Amino acid sequence: MGAGAQAPRPEARIPPHSQESERAVLGCALQDATRVLDLCVEKQIEPASFYLYNHQRLFETMMELHTNRHPVDFITVSERLRENNLLDTLGGEEELGRLISSTPTTAHAEYYIQRVYETHLTRRIIDAAREVTEDCYKADLKAESLLGTTEEKFFSLSENRVSVERAWKDLVADEMDEVETLIREKKSVTGISTGFIDIDEKLLGMQNADILVLAARPSMGKTSLALNIAENVALGKRGFDPLPVAVFSLEMSAESLVRRMICSHAEVSSQQLATGQIGAADHRKLISAADALRGAPIYVDDSAGLEAMELRARARRLKRKYDIKFIVIDYLQLMNYSQFARDGRQRETAAISGALKAMAKELRVPVLVLSQLSRAPETRDTKSAVPKLSDLRDSGAIEQDADVVMLLRRPSRYSADPKHDDKRLSIVDIAKHRNGPTGEVELDFEETYTKFGNRDHHHDVPADFQTEG
Repeated sequence: MGAGAQAPRPEARIPPHSQESERAVLGCALQDATRVLDLCVEKQIEPASFYLYNHQRLFETMMELHTNRHPVDFITVSERLRENNLLDTLGGEEELGRLISSTPTTAHAEYYIQRVYETHLTRRIIDAAREVTEDCYKADLKAESLLGTTEEKFFSLSENRVSVERAWKDLVADEMDEVETLIREKKSVTGISTGFIDIDEKLLGMQNADILVLAARPSMGKTSLALNIAENVALGKRGFDPLPVAVFSLEMSAESLVRRMICSHAEVSSQQLATGQIGAADHRKLISAADALRGAPIYVDDSAGLEAMELRARARRLKRKYDIKFIVIDYLQLMNYSQFARDGRQRETAAISGALKAMAKELRVPVLVLSQLSRAPETRDTKSAVPKLSDLRDSGAIEQDADVVMLLRRPSRYSADPKHDDKRLSIVDIAKHRNGPTGEVELDFEETYTKFGNRDHHHDVPADFQTEG
């Protein structure tokens, strides 16, 4: 380019397209409609995939006939175009004849379809970039929110890419390889261990792409249990390898979360620490706990009031940067989804739940989501307040989207509960398990240290059982 030359202005550029490939696809379809149009459907070719208006209308007419199981050829397409007063506009029968004559064989239809697909995807990328650029000039948008929206726009392009079907025989063979591995290794945990023997026994660990909901009334210890599980995963308890964990703490600050985790690990009262009433022995335990946790692969985001799509974008970045294997979200009712806020909290919560499920599937990691329970257990039974699935707050979509729902309660909080006198007892009711058994699991809870542990009947369990897997 010469010294005085200028690059063409963006608006003067012609969007990417291949007129020859578009004509070839249409010509192939007129000669071998069943095969070619089915290939177009598989590749998600639509009228907008064609750049030229005439090609869009012609393909739309062909697909209308094909969808309604009518033959698609020179005669039927000509008649339908004539009925819709489009034949002359699109060049008449002469143009249809030229499309056929310029495509002597349909053998290369897949290549032409791929070219149309690629140029359409490129135009969509350009459109998304243009929208993002316009958004950047809007003064009322926050940069973090804009970044999340930008990632979502571009991710939606890849999210809709054509999936590659796998042959059924290959799926069966792969699954049988996994079956043989399970039989040979006799694993007690096939997913990620929670660190709690009885929960692992029910769930076989937390499985990739699963949403696990941990719900409770306030002050039952759901945050403590979630943090204990996160710590167990990050430190590799029960003999498993340490795994990177992301914690989205929408209620508690990162500093408070770290202090709670250190005190829990050290078994030192955070209340006493807050007043400085700590002896030399406890001081040493705190130092030891900090040393143990310092190298733990835990990544905390304590942003308040996160939008569902923004949280998903941040999780995606953490996955890309640290290869996160497990995510904790504390808690669902503090999240927002502005796009659905006007439709009421129940609809918004359903949208949030759906977004989290999509995130778990996209990142292929288990996601532990904390949720509040409504007051229904206490109004239904003021003395024992045993929760049910229907008590999940704000939306039935939470129960529907979840693969596992765990309801946490502490009998000592309710005078009429038969186990009221057991101050350490905490019960995790696995009320829903999409792929396995349900039922109650008993844990110990040391309130002073906000720490959960395996129940006493596991103290004498052989070490090889506790570390199996």
